Amino acid sequence: MLAARLQRPLPIILGILFATLANHAAAGLAGSYFGDLLNGLWLRWILGISFLSVAVWALFPDKYAGNDKAIGHRAGAFMSTLVGFFLAEIGDKTQIATVGLAARLEQFNPVVPATTLGMMLANIPAVLIGDRIADKLPVKSIRITAAVVFILLGVLTLAGVGE
Repeated sequence: MLAARLQRPLPIILGILFATLANHAAAGLAGSYFGDLLNGLWLRWILGISFLSVAVWALFPDKYAGNDKAIGHRAGAFMSTLVGFFLAEIGDKTQIATVGLAARLEQFNPVVPATTLGMMLANIPAVLIGDRIADKLPVKSIRITAAVVFILLGVLTLAGVGE
């Protein structure tokens, strides 16, 4: 929506990058911290159930309820994107997945750069070609694939694979 409204791809992409880095760094720190606090069976069950929950959540499309007419009028494209994207991602699927992966793997690096890269790979094409292909993407298939990946992570975690 920002890309269609503001038509300034570079500041929007940079805003997404910095917002995602900040958001995922906080999530990675939380995951590393909780991974150290909760270990063994507790951590395995909490993470396994979290991954399965994100799988179910991934099947439902995100809904936007904001007023896009006000976007970018007072702040530039970069600041509007930085603040908006950071706030929108708090408690979102990707942040929860980042917490879970950091706790599961007990590593801040490479989890935060990898999850940030994943977000950028998903968002850069959306910014660059946004509304021109949005209706052509197989969104349902993408959501189902994401759900399957999280189901796999959940089952493998609950099974204790990788311990």
